[in-house]
Amino acid sequence: MSEAHTQMQNQGPYDEPKDPALPPSTMDLSRGRTALVAIDPQNDFLSQEGVAWGVVGESVTEHNVIENLERLFKAAKAADLPVVISPHYYYRHDHGWKFEGALEKVMHSINMFDRKAPLDLEGFENSGADWLARYKPYIEDGNTVVVSPHKVYGPETNDLTLQLRKRGIDQIILAGMSANLCVESHMRELMENGFEVAVIRDATAGAKVPEGDGYLAALVNFRMIANAVWSTDDAVSRIESLA
Repeated sequence: MSEAHTQMQNQGPYDEPKDPALPPSTMDLSRGRTALVAIDPQNDFLSQEGVAWGVVGESVTEHNVIENLERLFKAAKAADLPVVISPHYYYRHDHGWKFEGALEKVMHSINMFDRKAPLDLEGFENSGADWLARYKPYIEDGNTVVVSPHKVYGPETNDLTLQLRKRGIDQIILAGMSANLCVESHMRELMENGFEVAVIRDATAGAKVPEGDGYLAALVNFRMIANAVWSTDDAVSRIESLA
């Protein structure tokens, strides 16, 4: 057995390649140009009572996502870095759609991210659509920007890009849920719109289903597309250097 084959056998599926073919990142954060963008930090993904926990919980736990996302919030707030949330909500009228993709069907059938209406907060508190409780001090501090909801996976249906451009932001630290769906879709759209994007690989997770491992699928594309793929430790260190 060759040495290269032995190394491949000893390497975990999420480990960084020992002999990468792609060039290293040169992304370097700049104060005034950088924001933390968190996708769907909501109960239905991140609470054990959430409707998606049965398929994402193993990955969330494996990558320590809940704690790592909080570390990013805390570091960004301490450094006075803009924090922007792109949430996922479905209202009653969204259940009238005539066709859906595979996971749209699932989300609608399990009432994921459901709210009564855009201007109605009845039943919202501590629901699946609400923020994970430990994140509320960071999100509800009066300074965090919460954009309108994205409706499928990417930010094409909300005002994320507008809010970032109006603040002179062109560097994004991207984290949240879930890896191969909303996070990857946000990464792709932001990249296409000229933003520099660093994805935080251990502050996201994906569903594990018979069809595949969503986190692994996303990780390959993060490496091939994003300007940088960092750990939470690396990202926090870089954020702290801006303080």
